[in-house]
Amino acid sequence: MTKETILLAGVIGQPITQSKSPALHGHWLKRYGINGHYIPMDVSSVNLPHVLNNLPKMGFRGVNITLPHKESVLDIADVISDRAALIGAANTLTFQSDGKLHADNTDGIGFISNLKQEAPGWDPKAGPALVLGAGGASRAIVAALLHEKVPEIILTNRTRARADALKAHFGGKIKVVDWTQAASHLEEATTLINTTALGMVGKEELKFNLDALTPKTLVTDIVYNPLITPFLARAQERGCFTVDGLGMLLHQAVPGFERWFGRAPEVDEDLRRAVLG
Repeated sequence: MTKETILLAGVIGQPITQSKSPALHGHWLKRYGINGHYIPMDVSSVNLPHVLNNLPKMGFRGVNITLPHKESVLDIADVISDRAALIGAANTLTFQSDGKLHADNTDGIGFISNLKQEAPGWDPKAGPALVLGAGGASRAIVAALLHEKVPEIILTNRTRARADALKAHFGGKIKVVDWTQAASHLEEATTLINTTALGMVGKEELKFNLDALTPKTLVTDIVYNPLITPFLARAQERGCFTVDGLGMLLHQAVPGFERWFGRAPEVDEDLRRAVLG
């Protein structure tokens, strides 16, 4: 690779205009003086295989994958990481020097790294985690919690069948409870996590009774628009330490940036400000 080489990466999804990833990677490229670009690409499911086949020929080192392609891209990848296989979805693709497409999932890394940075006293082994939601983000977070040796995951979803399917996939340490009964498990939970999009700008509010919540529980939300969701605000009123969802987005980007641009980037307040605009 010569000094004149322009390093290329990007993010693929549909729609893509809402993605914060260009601002995120753009900030790091500028900070570290790297001669590279990170490009958002609106790509349909029909065109995805063709696009991924041609990007390496155009000099791309890799791409992030977002909705709606995170699951279907595994059918296109040549090499799938254990994490991505376990979760059943990928968000980080690397075009290897041998021409093979490597698929990974860094969402769980992002989630755990965010908690460890923002709540250094958090101990995953201290007690059960109560997880709200059983969608794609939940799968990545459940896998990460199990990896961190959380003793039990109490899982609930408004449609119970999805939670049951997730338990069948991950096994014994998961206990599924009905959505209407989940609040009764708050006292035993040391970590409470909203993995749904409820509470996001433009979505309905997350209606979940927090009356039994005690200050010993760390509460986090993967939603970051707004930064302090009504769910987090109610947890703060009950004396809980809370962690917003922006850090998960920032930390999940670290492995991809390092692979594509050759530098391990830092997640700090400057980055948060840049991404929030």
